[in-house]
Amino acid sequence: MVGRIIRPHGLRGELSVEVRTDDPDQRYANGSVLGTEPPQVGPLTVTASRWHSGRLLVSFAEVIDRTDAELLRGVLLTVDAAEVPPSQDPDEFHDHQLTGLTVVTVSGELVGTVSDVLHYGQDLLAVTPAAGTSRQAEMLVPFVAAIAVEVDLAAGKIVIDPPPGLLDLGPAGAGSDAGAADSDGSDRKSDSIADESDSITVGSDSITAGSDSSGARSDSSAARPDPGGRDED
Repeated sequence: MVGRIIRPHGLRGELSVEVRTDDPDQRYANGSVLGTEPPQVGPLTVTASRWHSGRLLVSFAEVIDRTDAELLRGVLLTVDAAEVPPSQDPDEFHDHQLTGLTVVTVSGELVGTVSDVLHYGQDLLAVTPAAGTSRQAEMLVPFVAAIAVEVDLAAGKIVIDPPPGLLDLGPAGAGSDAGAADSDGSDRKSDSIADESDSITVGSDSITAGSDSSGARSDSSAARPDPGGRDED
């Protein structure tokens, strides 16, 4: 995922986009074709982009006016995983690398499989329970170093050390907290967790595991902070 459409800007079909990529100049360059979630509203072809009050405004060939733009509120913008270059940082992971990994606890208990990576105020691994286990509901596991203690891509697994009760929480409880922290009017320099002692920082094209000593670091430095200005309605 490289962005999320927030709302229309003006009357000519421009859209305010929440950037979730380290390289917006490349992802939103003229002629770039972006996938969408839901897929039936895309793909979308970038014809122009510009910064306005800390928010990226994007024009797409398929969006002619504000009426078209209104239909795209909340749509996620994506690129094919094959287009994302491998990271040079061994502690940095792309969303598609984490999706599908098996989740086990430090004691060896099988938990389930990562079905999605959610980018809210707190970044979460959506974990589908393994067949034959007692858990029925999808679990939301914060992707922080204190909990996700090991990511082993070669072995296809993530080792977690969950606090008591975490795996018994359904998505409603964790999701409501996350949603409250991610309003449509907000913009972030990065989509990151900043736990001051132990953290894993989530960028949009990628997820970076911060070290215990250094704390969180931004992985989406190209995204501009919102100085508080409002987009034109």
